[in-house]
Amino acid sequence: MAAPSFMFSTLLLLQLLFGLLPHHRTLIFAADDNWQLLQKSIGISAIHMQLLKNDHVIMFDRTDFGPSNLSLPNGKCLNDPTDTVLQVNCTAHSVEYDVFANKFLALTVQTDVWCSSGAIMPDGNLFQTGGFNYSERQVRVFSPCRTCDWNEIPNELTVKRWYASNHILPDGRQIIVGGRGQFNYEFIPKNIVANKTNLPFLSKTSDKGIENNLYPFVFLNIDGNLFIFANNRAILFDYVNNIVVKKYPMIFGGEPQSYPSTGSAILLPLKNLKAAAIEAEVLVCGGASKGSYLQSLKGIFMAALDTCARIKIIDLNPEWVMETMPLARVMGDMILLPNGNVLLINGASSGTAGWEQGQDPVLSLLLYRPDNNIRSRFEVQNPTIIPRMYHSTAALLRDGRVLVGGSNPHAFYNFIGVPFLTELSLEAFLSAYLDAKFANLRPTIITPKSMSGIRYHKKYTIQVAINSNKVDESSMSVTMFAPAFNTHSFSMNQRLLILGNDKVTEVGNSMYNVEATTPRSGNVAPSGFYLLFVVHQGIPSQGIKVKLY
Repeated sequence: MAAPSFMFSTLLLLQLLFGLLPHHRTLIFAADDNWQLLQKSIGISAIHMQLLKNDHVIMFDRTDFGPSNLSLPNGKCLNDPTDTVLQVNCTAHSVEYDVFANKFLALTVQTDVWCSSGAIMPDGNLFQTGGFNYSERQVRVFSPCRTCDWNEIPNELTVKRWYASNHILPDGRQIIVGGRGQFNYEFIPKNIVANKTNLPFLSKTSDKGIENNLYPFVFLNIDGNLFIFANNRAILFDYVNNIVVKKYPMIFGGEPQSYPSTGSAILLPLKNLKAAAIEAEVLVCGGASKGSYLQSLKGIFMAALDTCARIKIIDLNPEWVMETMPLARVMGDMILLPNGNVLLINGASSGTAGWEQGQDPVLSLLLYRPDNNIRSRFEVQNPTIIPRMYHSTAALLRDGRVLVGGSNPHAFYNFIGVPFLTELSLEAFLSAYLDAKFANLRPTIITPKSMSGIRYHKKYTIQVAINSNKVDESSMSVTMFAPAFNTHSFSMNQRLLILGNDKVTEVGNSMYNVEATTPRSGNVAPSGFYLLFVVHQGIPSQGIKVKLY
């Protein structure tokens, strides 16, 4: 009995300690979440990850890592005299993973996708842009079909793009913002021959010799403008007229939170969508302290940031509200969950992004409840046993699990003699809402099974079954999630819309009709592929696939 008593006393002490410290939150530990090892090896390290509309996930690393552990099909080899490591390569650097079959197959990516970017177009095709070396102006297209492979379009970009960010716009185009040495933006598909436009904000946020403004955090605001965060500050940007609409104050303390001082950011779930003025908030968490990058080059690893900063981006006089995480984290990922909570996953507690520049993996996850009181938003989740350092990825799946892969803090594949091996495995995190004890509260969507087309600002009915005598109709809510392109701690285009419910009607035999109204415009939700969930008492159904237009 001594051990349990000691553990209880320790937990109590920690909770009291964190509860009393200023700006800290009460430390709460979860018990119902779980982990699954899906694949010991997929042959490559999943540095980039995107869920497609067919429940397949595209993953890739880089072609100049040397030979991977996965051969190209049918004895195929690529001959590339410009490759800096291996000119004749018979191994794959991209895979297609079938989520529900738990199987993967090799894909043939021919140009270097390292540190590239992308987004799902309204038709469901993945448009993937930029990369390294001779591939920096490349556009690659992947269509979700049984026999599809990468289609590559050379020199489609106006300028070289490496470490850029992409976002889908209300008109269906992608905007590509920044990249190494690129203080500008452009669009794809092209409607004019050359459409690079300068964005001085990016040059102003570049720290000499470090940068700290790569992979800028870009979010579509509900007014159609773009919120762009780089380094430690942000603007609201009218990309149509190339005008800075608003300058936001610098984050308190001025600590850098963009690559390589890599924090993570999300647009918090959009709710009250029928209101005249919808509230939009951005949350930025973690990163590296000032000086960390240069110190890490000397083998000195400074502690990561343990702060989050939250701002209401449509306020007339917006201010950052600072919060403190129970666990410091750099190179973490932030994933929106179907019930509106946020998962913080992956990363390290010291150093920065870069080759061999991070230490002390953070194995435990954090759950963030944005609607809770500021002192009770964080909950520590059960840890993984696999360090996910630099070049790790994560993505929400339709069944509510979070797919986790990657981690390669080395310039090549490295499996021996280093603290953190190149990681080829795939695992899934099962949030507490997937625990069997909540099965009776979990809605099952009966109809429709999918919705090939739903219109803006229209009311739809979703029928669900809930096998419980404790159904709370007022807690039922419809949510829509836009799957993201994840790399380098940023999930591009990630978006969660909370439609709520207009009316819930019990129709007998544990069946309920839930009526909800879709978003009113492409500014709130760009046209394209979404996952639709019904949430009951915080427990989401398995999602169905819908196309909004």
